[in-house]
Amino acid sequence: MKRINILFILLCITSFSIYAGKPARTIDSFNQGWKFFLGNDSLACNYNYDDSKWRTLDLPHDWSIEGQFSKEAPCKTDGGALPTGIGWYRKSFTTTSLTKDKNIFIDFDGVYRNSEVWINGHYLGLRPYGYSSFRYDLTPYLKTGNEKNVIAVKVDNSKQPNSRWYTGSGIYRNVWMVTTGKVFISHWGTFVTTPEVSSEKALVNLTVQLRGSLTSTNQISITSVLFNSQNKKVARLQTSNIELKDTLSTIKQSFSITNPDLWSIETPSMYKAVTTVYVNGKATDSYETPFGIRSFNFDALKGFFLNGKHVKILGVCQHHDMGALGAAVNVRAMERQLEILKEMGTNAIRFSHNPPTPEILDLCDRMGFIVMDEAFDMWKKKKNKEDYHNEFDKWHKADLETMILRDRNHPSVFMWSIGNEIREQFDSTGTIIVKELASIVKNLDPTRPVTSALTENEPAKNFITKAGALDLLGFNYKQEAYADLPNRFPGQKFIATETMSALATRGHYDMPSDSLRLWPKDGKTPYVTGNPDFTVSAYDHVMAYWGSTHEASWNVVKKLDHMAGMFVWSGFDFIGEPVPYPWPARSAYYGVIDLCGLPKDAYYMYQSEWTNKTMLHLFPHWNWTPGKTVDVWAYYNNADEVELFLNGKSLGSKKKEGDALHVMWRLKYEPGTIKAVSRKNGQIVLSREIKTAGKPAKIELSADRSKIKADGKDLSFITVKILDKDGNMVPDADNLVNFNIKGQGYIAGVDNGYQASMEPFKANFRKAYNGMCLAIIQSNGKSGEITFEASSGGLEKTEIKIKAIK
Repeated sequence: MKRINILFILLCITSFSIYAGKPARTIDSFNQGWKFFLGNDSLACNYNYDDSKWRTLDLPHDWSIEGQFSKEAPCKTDGGALPTGIGWYRKSFTTTSLTKDKNIFIDFDGVYRNSEVWINGHYLGLRPYGYSSFRYDLTPYLKTGNEKNVIAVKVDNSKQPNSRWYTGSGIYRNVWMVTTGKVFISHWGTFVTTPEVSSEKALVNLTVQLRGSLTSTNQISITSVLFNSQNKKVARLQTSNIELKDTLSTIKQSFSITNPDLWSIETPSMYKAVTTVYVNGKATDSYETPFGIRSFNFDALKGFFLNGKHVKILGVCQHHDMGALGAAVNVRAMERQLEILKEMGTNAIRFSHNPPTPEILDLCDRMGFIVMDEAFDMWKKKKNKEDYHNEFDKWHKADLETMILRDRNHPSVFMWSIGNEIREQFDSTGTIIVKELASIVKNLDPTRPVTSALTENEPAKNFITKAGALDLLGFNYKQEAYADLPNRFPGQKFIATETMSALATRGHYDMPSDSLRLWPKDGKTPYVTGNPDFTVSAYDHVMAYWGSTHEASWNVVKKLDHMAGMFVWSGFDFIGEPVPYPWPARSAYYGVIDLCGLPKDAYYMYQSEWTNKTMLHLFPHWNWTPGKTVDVWAYYNNADEVELFLNGKSLGSKKKEGDALHVMWRLKYEPGTIKAVSRKNGQIVLSREIKTAGKPAKIELSADRSKIKADGKDLSFITVKILDKDGNMVPDADNLVNFNIKGQGYIAGVDNGYQASMEPFKANFRKAYNGMCLAIIQSNGKSGEITFEASSGGLEKTEIKIKAIK
């Protein structure tokens, strides 16, 4: 977790001053005041290049999300059908008090992709992989005093297709300026382990890597202080007489903590180690390492244990886009996604299929999620013509080491995945490569298991498992084989790394609901059937041919102790990979939650199974053609049965039978009200009702937060509903809603969750889809009131107020 001290920022295009004063280390945001040009100009790397006509913006920035959808987009619909190409960024700044005893670095958390960086015309380097974090040393090239310095960054995402999902384009993660003394702690240069953990006592080992170049007459020491979650000092240790050998030294310290606050899903207590470096008694660097104290293990027969307690891993897979915001990192947007997943009962995230942004791991630490941190979607064998297979030979070691070094102190990270559905499973090269990758991981972190998300579950056919290099075998899909895995792979430990691939469009329902549909039916036949409006039924009965319904896979995993848990594909819909449809579909149907963050019906199945929260969910809507046969479903828990009523008349009570996780009634539609009542021991637990809606009459606005930080980053997500005169949501409303905003905010994005919508994400309007849409409001950095207005032809205009507070 990085502590941001923005000490002096000029919000203009030519100047950013770095403070090089008393703090031993400063970590300053370097996001403000960049110039951007979409296109290629090879001269833009030059120091004196004229960028005065370029656009001015703040990072993080994703230029793809600002574009229009196109059938001709080189990234194709798998990549979201949005523009890619080449872009340039430039930033001017001054170093007002640079002295000879300081180092200045620039840290990029991620640039997609093929980034090249220059400082004052000097070439610093290339980083092809768009998900790796990296650092450059600016110190030798900086100009001091009033002379300006110029950073130039070329981003080349023109070679397409290079991904099976939407990537975004640009400097889409945060950038930092880091200042240290000449003897300093290396980039990601600390490592905390907790080899002995109990409720009474914990042993904490801290390894620190120092860098610098000094004469032998200098006295070097470090002091580390440990703080608990209440910021109370719990331990302190000093190491003196340190020698730098070849500019490098590794120091190991050990601490004993009594009655530690253990990190868990329910109480994710965090500690931090603050390490200060001294040269001749003067502080030259200070480094903060957040960590957690916990023990865990995977058992071949019984699954996963955290702090000695058995825990079923209830996970989802997540790609990195944030819907209408694209790939540009925003902490509140990520936090909201995790909050919605937490409410569903999710306790684990698999970040698919690449290293995530550091901030979301900070959130997982703080919110109590188990994380599978994943490095690659391919090795040497391609999945797309221009994907990472072209860079694997040269860059895989550096990129894998980057992920491990950067993320190994996060208590939320429990396993390292070195690949997803790797094609080298099927030949002997897989045996060689997996051994090398596992060795790289173990060399940097021997405390966590190494896994890979595999598809081949026959031992004789899987050359990756033959190597014996994986600590944990992850299998994607094919849940019918899970029960037999211990027989096929004796003594091994297992987790379902990817499951389901069930498909749905929020608020759309096809009858009959008990007819299972494979869309598409196989990998060879072109998909030409389906619905003409590119929708998929939201009953749990449609899946890709390799997948299953939500109920089917969960029913298998929950009964098998040897399966440590599962990761559902996927938690949220994401941009790209619009299986089963071709253009104009451009985003995924897999999510339990749509692209706006609005739950689909399957969300409530998981909530009924994964939480103890008493719930009852009734669907579908109640606006149909008179006489039509309609299937009514209910998910529930903490009750014996559910009784359904139509216009006050009981249609009988039903209980879940066998493996069914829902109850269903089939009835002829008539307008009015359906009502479900759950009971336990004859007593009413909950009731839910849905009424036939009339014509659209008004708009309802609801904000997830009425107060936001006036920091230029914070967000309020406003859900827009189309209601009839009595306040019922109109389930097929598609009204065009126009937005207007006044005050200290702006509209950062709009969406409606429909996977084939051609409307742009960056706009001040949106058509409702199945009665709903979304507007995302962002602070402009000033405190004050934000008034958001929504209007639509023939409907009552409405507004909502948000306060931005410093």
